[in-house]
Amino acid sequence: MPKRRADAVRNRRLALDAAMALLAEPGTPLTVEAIATRAGLGAATVVRTFGGKDALLDAAVSRLLEPVVRRARDLRAVLPPYQALRTFLGELIAFQAAHHAVNHELGGLHLPATTALRAELVEAVTDMLDGARREGAVRDDLDPEVVTVLISETALAVARALPGAQGLGEAYLTVLLDGLRPRVSDGGTG
Repeated sequence: MPKRRADAVRNRRLALDAAMALLAEPGTPLTVEAIATRAGLGAATVVRTFGGKDALLDAAVSRLLEPVVRRARDLRAVLPPYQALRTFLGELIAFQAAHHAVNHELGGLHLPATTALRAELVEAVTDMLDGARREGAVRDDLDPEVVTVLISETALAVARALPGAQGLGEAYLTVLLDGLRPRVSDGGTG
């Protein structure tokens, strides 16, 4: 029995590593067969190990997202909110540029761990925005949910354009964060 268990652990690791490698290759089909081939396993072994493609992709994507969520928490703990937001958004764009093809593979799948981690990311960005508003570094006249959607959707679009568009990520951050700065009062003239 211990040998079978060791094989199962090895097979799980191989399949998970293969799925993560394929997720980093835009345009590569992410099928059970492709994952099995990359892992050097049979498709039936991959399905048996995870119970199906949804569970395998959920494990792989959540493994990719965990350090991103951890980084967001760490930044919130050690930096002022506005600085944490700017730093995190820059890093998030770089992450999305490396893994933007993942979104195309996940439509319609049941991914509870990934969904939970995405919610944590949204919460982290929302907390950074709220803190930056309280600091007076970010305007408070925009709906926070709208700003969060604007950030996530635009950051993903920018990430898709990288790396071919040099400087696009930094330009996006500058324009976005300049647009989020509080309006300067015109002194009441007008």
